[in-house]
Amino acid sequence: MKYLSVIQHTSADYLGLMEDHLEGRGIRFNYSRPFTEGASPPDIATIGDGLILLGGGPWGSAGTRDVPTLDVEVKLVRACLMMGKPVLAFGLGAQILSLAADGAVESSPLEFLAGTATRTDNNALNGFLPQKFAHITYGRDRPLPPPYAKELAIDAEGRTAIFQIGKNAIGFTGHPGFKLAMAEDLIMEFDEQPSNDTAQEFSKLREMKTAIEDDLVAIMTGLIQLTGWMKN
Repeated sequence: MKYLSVIQHTSADYLGLMEDHLEGRGIRFNYSRPFTEGASPPDIATIGDGLILLGGGPWGSAGTRDVPTLDVEVKLVRACLMMGKPVLAFGLGAQILSLAADGAVESSPLEFLAGTATRTDNNALNGFLPQKFAHITYGRDRPLPPPYAKELAIDAEGRTAIFQIGKNAIGFTGHPGFKLAMAEDLIMEFDEQPSNDTAQEFSKLREMKTAIEDDLVAIMTGLIQLTGWMKN
């Protein structure tokens, strides 16, 4: 049975709809919560068969409000890349993946956006990434992947939405398993609020519930194949 380490940066941002897909395939996972007292990110020797880095709410990596464990996590992801361990990274996690792969990040305000993204590579996620799919982001700052990274999709503004490093490290600027309750909890967890009209985005997200669930079926199929998490 495969075992994954998942790093949370806030209590409200978790795997969401992805949990059922992993559990249904018999893939175990354990949350690491370095933001809690006395906790720290996992060690490279204990992460198991792969690493998942989640979003950070108002935490970023471009200098405005950096997540406290940024340096430690960049080193951990770099070690995973060197060892060929699969990495999935969402939101802030994608920024950390970019930095670990010698890319960069750019500063952007805290935003909550419910929109769509478009595939740019027909072979993305082993061909399973839908041509258009739900793209939900809640966070600040954006990854600037290194030149050798493969762009798999772009958002409505033409910016990278999904990128791939090597064979099995994938960064999403959004969260493919995002749930409405996650946005509600993020807004309640922190004093800092998104700079845009959150009421409008909540309305759009409610209407996208079925689309998110449907898109995730294909996305998870491709991710599981790329990471090899169903192989013995």
